[in-house]
Amino acid sequence: MPIAVFLLQAAPAASVSAVIAAMIPFALAALAILFAISLYNTLVRSRVRTREAWSGIDVQLKRRASLIPNLVETVRGYATHEHEVFAEVAEARGALAKAAGPAASAVADGFLTQALGRLMAVAENYPALQAAGNFAQLQEDLTDTEEKIAYARQFYNQNALDYNARIQSFPGNVFASWFRFEPVTFFAAEPGVSEDVAVKFAKV
Repeated sequence: MPIAVFLLQAAPAASVSAVIAAMIPFALAALAILFAISLYNTLVRSRVRTREAWSGIDVQLKRRASLIPNLVETVRGYATHEHEVFAEVAEARGALAKAAGPAASAVADGFLTQALGRLMAVAENYPALQAAGNFAQLQEDLTDTEEKIAYARQFYNQNALDYNARIQSFPGNVFASWFRFEPVTFFAAEPGVSEDVAVKFAKV
């Protein structure tokens, strides 16, 4: 028999209210503990979703970076004198590889996209290059990766917004300060870069 039921049966009627009153603090404490556990787990799940969303962007950025050397070498075979453009692409690709975190990666990605845009502008001046089968395949692969990056960016930013809202609003902000839930930055290019982030490919 539960202790609370036994006490209620054994106690005189006059003391029933006293027993209930004594149990109320314990019930409230139990509810508070359950609420705290639920809130903490919610913050943890939100942070995990955000990290998983970022890993999706990271995978696509690395995939695009792996395509660039072959693309550059293909263009170099037809436009050997465009050293400045090739150097710019290589420098931007190296900067992206060294970037850490969404903010730095977004800026580096924006500059790489600009460099790729200039590379494709050079390629448009060489009809033989445009007709090359391997170049067309690289264009298709790069375009597909750009689309996946855009989707992954949107998915990550949505999760980052939700996570940041949870840890900055009450009572989540209290737990965030206690357990060191840090806000995350969005994956978005700087204003000066975002105007020219879309790589345009000529149709062959």
